[in-house]
Amino acid sequence: MSAPVKVGVVGVGHMGKEHARIYAESDKAELVGVFDTDPHTAKKIADKYRTRVFATLPEMVEAVEAVSVVTPTMNHLASAEPFLRKGRHVLVEKPIAMDTREARELVTLAEKNGAKLAVGHVERFNPVLAALEERLGRPRFIEAHRLSPYPGRSTDIGVVMDLMIHDLEIILHLVRSPVTSVDAVGVPVLSKGEDIANARIRFENGCVANITTSRISPEKLRKIRVFQDDAYLSLDYMKQEGEIYRREGGKITRDKIPVRKGEPLKNQLEEFLDNVRHGTDPRVGGTHGFEALQLASRICEQLTPVGP
Repeated sequence: MSAPVKVGVVGVGHMGKEHARIYAESDKAELVGVFDTDPHTAKKIADKYRTRVFATLPEMVEAVEAVSVVTPTMNHLASAEPFLRKGRHVLVEKPIAMDTREARELVTLAEKNGAKLAVGHVERFNPVLAALEERLGRPRFIEAHRLSPYPGRSTDIGVVMDLMIHDLEIILHLVRSPVTSVDAVGVPVLSKGEDIANARIRFENGCVANITTSRISPEKLRKIRVFQDDAYLSLDYMKQEGEIYRREGGKITRDKIPVRKGEPLKNQLEEFLDNVRHGTDPRVGGTHGFEALQLASRICEQLTPVGP
């Protein structure tokens, strides 16, 4: 068995503390320390998981083999760059960066220095997606809804970059065809950027995807429906449940899709550790993160500018 990966976490706020928890619990990892711009937060998490607080990023770079970067998006490049330059493996939360220029720089740094670069599109590790992929034919129409109450965090980016980008990356993965056109609308409500958005995407192979995302909903909802020639699949990311509808003998049949439930973030981090230990490529690598960001940027360009 390979030795545990010496790993650190940069940013231990809302999401980062979960990365620290999973690494601390994993027999594939040794959580050697955390870093956060808030010393109190860093100490609290370090004490909880019996690890150390690093005073600076360069100090952490010398102590780890791999790192999770779970900072605000505007800091992704600055936080990940010193690790990639030293050939350390990096999992950076989504979106990969603030813009495609920064994203390309991260991808280039990883390739140049022989480092694995994974991007935290955690929904790709949801068990319902594996169930969908097993039954996937040729998607003709995809409908995705992702709704949540106002989070009070990640408001440095709009809802397209915050939430819709999950579905964009998944749909690019499922359709695997070039985008030919995008129509989008977004509305700010509580933030400077859009809080609710809808995008309609057409692909070269004829597939159409319609995506609605909101972070001002009174309810939480994360669903995807895929229509193909032989079936219609409906999956719920939150409940980790699904159904498949088929046409048989002039009737529509409905069957439950068996799903082995699990924690998507744990699945993601365990696989990242395996990538590091065995030299395999991440399921969602830097190029995937770049392509999702590129499509999200294209959508954002169509939204009405806010403010003067």
